[in-house]
Amino acid sequence: MSTPKSRKAELRHGLGRMRSRLTEDDVSVAGGAFARQALALPELASARTVGAYVSVGREPATGPLLDALRARGVRVLLPVLRDDDDLDWAPYEGPERLVAAGRAGRMVLREPAGEPLGLRAVLEADALLLPGLAVDGRGLRLGRGGGSYDRVLERLAEAGADPALIVLVYEDEVLEDVPAEAHDRPVQAAVTPSGVRRFGA
Repeated sequence: MSTPKSRKAELRHGLGRMRSRLTEDDVSVAGGAFARQALALPELASARTVGAYVSVGREPATGPLLDALRARGVRVLLPVLRDDDDLDWAPYEGPERLVAAGRAGRMVLREPAGEPLGLRAVLEADALLLPGLAVDGRGLRLGRGGGSYDRVLERLAEAGADPALIVLVYEDEVLEDVPAEAHDRPVQAAVTPSGVRRFGA
């Protein structure tokens, strides 16, 4: 009998194969479109601090968005993956201040070179951009499967922090249904290259 966890793993595999078919040009062109759509969100227009991430591989490219937010004077916090898979945070100071952070058996991430600010720095964020492989009509996000962002969302909830939660996904990754577990928390919006999909009231 399949479980939500096993169905998530199967869905991740299929979506990962779909993304692997994208070319570097596909990702680059879509990155500009993602930035334009996201920057028009009122949640980002009014934000003073935004938690974000540096895309890897064929993920929706976040570079143009990170630079545009920084040019607006927004304080952008990026994750720094700890050995226990939890996320510390450090300020984004431009692409030249990102360093490769490879760990055995894990994907190579690009992280800020500056001093980490601590696990709770993200509590200051007005909006949080989340990586995801898919999102469904309830706003439930399918993440990479490492659980790092589940810890972040739990930390936010425990502290009573309520940033806008936004996921970036390609058009064909907005699905009818994503397997859900008890700890999964919906996002308020999904940004695609062609528009924004909102969830909830």
